[in-house]
Amino acid sequence: MPLALLALAVGAFGIGTTEFVIMGLLPEIAGDYGVSIPTAGLLVTGYALGVVVGAPVLTVLGTKVSRKRMLMLLMGLFVLGNVLSALAPNFGLMLTGRVVASLAHGSFFGIGSVVAAGLVAPEKKAGAIATMFTGLTVANIVGVPLGTFIGQAVGWRTTFAIVAALGVIGLLGIARLVPAMPRPEGARLGRELTAFRNPQVLLAMAMTVLGFGGVFAAVTYIAPMMTHAAGYSDGAVTWLLVLFGIGMFLGNLLGGRFADRALMPLLYVTLGGLAVVLALFTVTAHHKILAAITILLVGALGFATVPPLQKRVLDQAHGAPTLASAVNIGAFNLGNALAAWLGGLVISAGLGYTAPNWVGAVLAAAALLLAFWSAALERRAPAREPEAAEVMAPAPTPVHH
Repeated sequence: MPLALLALAVGAFGIGTTEFVIMGLLPEIAGDYGVSIPTAGLLVTGYALGVVVGAPVLTVLGTKVSRKRMLMLLMGLFVLGNVLSALAPNFGLMLTGRVVASLAHGSFFGIGSVVAAGLVAPEKKAGAIATMFTGLTVANIVGVPLGTFIGQAVGWRTTFAIVAALGVIGLLGIARLVPAMPRPEGARLGRELTAFRNPQVLLAMAMTVLGFGGVFAAVTYIAPMMTHAAGYSDGAVTWLLVLFGIGMFLGNLLGGRFADRALMPLLYVTLGGLAVVLALFTVTAHHKILAAITILLVGALGFATVPPLQKRVLDQAHGAPTLASAVNIGAFNLGNALAAWLGGLVISAGLGYTAPNWVGAVLAAAALLLAFWSAALERRAPAREPEAAEVMAPAPTPVHH
């Protein structure tokens, strides 16, 4: 794998850390600004919505410049947002800093996926994408708990200053290691939008929303679930999240390894397994050891879907993958927001802290059904293409790459 992927992974590590570390620092931030915990929770919601909005908007703007330059600009925006968060004198500016940093998230992973896939041979694309996403998974194992510890011990502003420094390292790494890539020939908004006319692209994005939503239906409420149902102490939750991060790391590696060999079968196994494990979590959540094992499996099965789903979008978007790739990253965050809302509804309805696991199981099962539907459409499509080719095909013309 090229060294350029390391630079992309460093950027992904910083982005993953800033996205999730906020959850462990909400009490400190709320106390410093004199706001309630639910109000401080807007820092999580605002970030997720910023990803959903920023992914398509900045990717469209990025069609005017080369992909390498756009990645550097996005890391600069990420650094700016985290510096603003570290220095913000009031809650409003802190929220602004979070949103500014989040705007870079979707486009970075979207454009980064295209760049990573372009650095290697076609049969290694999913592995290259997984290598970049390794930075995100390692962030959940190392960056988030370490950032939470530093924030609680020294002050949360220090955590965001360190994350900004990570962004600078990522920016310099991209400038140094990522090869110069000219602006894609014919990159126009109209052409990029044509990808969304393909039902397979839309189905892949729907699988992303539902599949990863299944993961976050459970994980969003992991703290109250583990303390109330399993009987863990508050302090143990941090290490359970590290366990979840290890699962994500392993799942990402396996997903990248097998997506290049058998993409759709991999999705059947991971989405089906995720639905079963989440359903079982309603039972295993009441036993400490079984709950810990289940958390590891949820992370592994959930993140094993990321490389194949991202590659699926790239493959189906054909000559206009950049916007579709970035929007699919936004779809992950849309799934997070949807699942967190649905999980909150079932808890508010008095169904208990383990009820979000059933929500997650249903979402993952729905994603599996979409995978079967997508494969069925794909099997039928080739049967029609020869007929159309005989009638419509023009005389062959040479194509130069």
